[in-house]
Amino acid sequence: MAIRNIVKLGDDILRKVCRTQLTFDDKLHQILDDMAETMYAAEGVGLAAPQIGILRRYCIVDVGDGLIELINPVILEESGEQTADEGCLSVPGQYKPVTRPMNVTVRAQDRNGNTFTVSAEGLKARAFCHEIDHLNGKLYIDR
Repeated sequence: MAIRNIVKLGDDILRKVCRTQLTFDDKLHQILDDMAETMYAAEGVGLAAPQIGILRRYCIVDVGDGLIELINPVILEESGEQTADEGCLSVPGQYKPVTRPMNVTVRAQDRNGNTFTVSAEGLKARAFCHEIDHLNGKLYIDR
């Protein structure tokens, strides 16, 4: 595993829509492992592929209850509302109140290509939405 450089605000890659991940191989597994090491080293709760310079649709989240890898994620359902200060590893030192759904259900694939559905509430729902926004070229400061 290796700690990767985190792309910062101003880099055009953060504003681009990511491509679907089609291969589920050792290279992907290594990148996901590197992303986890990078996120934990930076004391974040989520990290998306474009934040390490890769325009593919995958991200990771860990709000303290275990790592979740989301490959080609799609938000299926949203409900409720929450507003709280949000930050980003690509926008260090800045926080802004952002309104997000309180509950979300996401369909994604795991590192082996198996499809699964996961539901989340509160901070985890916020993190899922934040990271999926990254895959669509959106940053929290745009909300």
